[in-house]
Amino acid sequence: MFNLISALSRKQKAYVFLAIDLALLPLALLLTFALQPLPDPALRTLAMMLPVLPYAMAVMAAMSAWLGLPMVQLNAYERHAVTLTALVAFATASAVAILTYLFGPDLPAGTHVIFGLIYFLIQVGVRSVLHQVVLAIYRRAQPRCRVLIYGAGNTGTQLAQALKAHDGIDPVAFVDDNSSLQGMTLVGLPVFSPARIEEIVKNREIKRVLLAMPSQSQPKQAKITQHLQAMRLEVQALPSFAQLIGEEALVDKLTPVAPQSFLGRAARNVPLKAAAPSYAGRVVLVSGAGGSIGSELCRQVVACRPEKLVLFELSELGLYTVHQEMMQLTAGTGIEVVPVLGSVTDPRQVRQLLSLHDVQVVLHAAAYKHVPLVEANPLPGLANNVFGTETLARAAAQAGVERFILISSDKAVRPTNVMGASKRMAELIVQDLASRHAQTIFTMVRFGNVLGSSGSVVPLFQEQISRGGPVTVTDPNVKRYFMTISEAVQLVLQAGAEAKGGEVFVLDMGAPVSILKLARQVIEGAGYTVRDEDNPDGDIPIEIIGLRPGEKMEEELTLSQELIGTRHQKIFCARETKLSEIEVAALLRALRQVIVSGDEEAARQVVKHWVEGYTQPPAPAPASRVTS
Repeated sequence: MFNLISALSRKQKAYVFLAIDLALLPLALLLTFALQPLPDPALRTLAMMLPVLPYAMAVMAAMSAWLGLPMVQLNAYERHAVTLTALVAFATASAVAILTYLFGPDLPAGTHVIFGLIYFLIQVGVRSVLHQVVLAIYRRAQPRCRVLIYGAGNTGTQLAQALKAHDGIDPVAFVDDNSSLQGMTLVGLPVFSPARIEEIVKNREIKRVLLAMPSQSQPKQAKITQHLQAMRLEVQALPSFAQLIGEEALVDKLTPVAPQSFLGRAARNVPLKAAAPSYAGRVVLVSGAGGSIGSELCRQVVACRPEKLVLFELSELGLYTVHQEMMQLTAGTGIEVVPVLGSVTDPRQVRQLLSLHDVQVVLHAAAYKHVPLVEANPLPGLANNVFGTETLARAAAQAGVERFILISSDKAVRPTNVMGASKRMAELIVQDLASRHAQTIFTMVRFGNVLGSSGSVVPLFQEQISRGGPVTVTDPNVKRYFMTISEAVQLVLQAGAEAKGGEVFVLDMGAPVSILKLARQVIEGAGYTVRDEDNPDGDIPIEIIGLRPGEKMEEELTLSQELIGTRHQKIFCARETKLSEIEVAALLRALRQVIVSGDEEAARQVVKHWVEGYTQPPAPAPASRVTS
């Protein structure tokens, strides 16, 4: 039967509908005569009408074809089509009345009115039955997806009504948190408690759940989705009406918040007007140009109008992205932008690069900086951060580069992780070169965490919020210094321009920020509430997961705690001890040997011997998970 129906064209189906309507006309007349107190029986009265019946049927067929009633599909047979049916029935009844008046038999006027009503009702009823029959045939022949609708409000009931006419989806039941709706039947579907979802899914062979709760917060929907997906159910969410009509974007409720709003202090803006001449008209190389700090360095260097900007980057995607941006920023300025794909650990490429482009200023931002990753991979981290700095810095000295600025970290001070130790070793190398190469000004800038950079805590929190939480914090007492990318780069460029050689510059970053407090700010800044003991109905929980290997409760800015002021009130110079040339050579020789041998434990011992204050973290213990 399904194959037969499917094989019919739209025109052939119209002929079928017309034939059915024609066949219903004498049936409607017979029912009318049976209901009327006429002198003759119903069949005899119908036989008396046989001479005029073909003319009545012709009028009906012509009227129906003119109105287009046979072309209306069964699944589209609604209010407009019912109106057309009423017009056809009225026209047919009128034609029967005129024909019987002219040619007989003589019938009461009320008979024609009743005939018109019966013919109309039969046509509507037959099409409704046909619709259900065809749907049953299609459902039997084609697999249908049985769905459960989560939410029995207005949106859910409207969705259920719409899906009942769908060829491939079969709504089975509702679930709703509202206890007043549970046990009711809405639009023919029962409403159950969410606690019975697993039972319903099993007994009714549910394959998909549709979330019809557009007014619920994104975290609550995400939590429900995670629970349902754990049952191996496909979950789809229905957007709000405003989204469907285009008045509201189909995006997460998470809204970007300006990074400086989380600082707890005013941003330290250092005007670059005085520093600009140190970069204007020069060839500037930025290593790690595709990273968060590197790309911001490129933006602000371009504002100083260099002659040439060399983008040195290991990541192909990172290099492509920053190169495209720089080409747009420098369009029409005459600044040459050169993308170079490579590694700072390649001595031959580094030497050729500095020589080929006559580089005058090096901004060294290339580094592996994610603490847990470097802690888990100490040898690649040390090789890149230490030997990469040595390779680029020595080549810069040999090429007669004017200035070499190392981007360092507050984690280099008494480090408890390999990343921080590698940055301190890089500082020791640059300090040594500064004392022996007067023609090149070597300096370094040490600062704290950068808000909004790749892998930093705020984007992590925002990503966790978009998934419905929880937001994870390592320890309720952990604190960190924070800066924005813009002010960090302003510091680097200003300090680099003022450097005389060998300085370790530190920015006044204000008081350290509580990470727990920061997590609350990010959650509330996204328009949600924190779920905790005081607010059990909140949107996003905060989960304490324990310090990761190599992490400290608080960072420090200097080893000696002695900061010397500069002419810029927000920039300081730290007085740090340094190693002799022989000691630096011994450090590099020992580190090279353990990296070649692949001995991670020996590498940590080398770090411990040469880096002041380094303490190797204990083996991580399983962290207890406590929800705030």
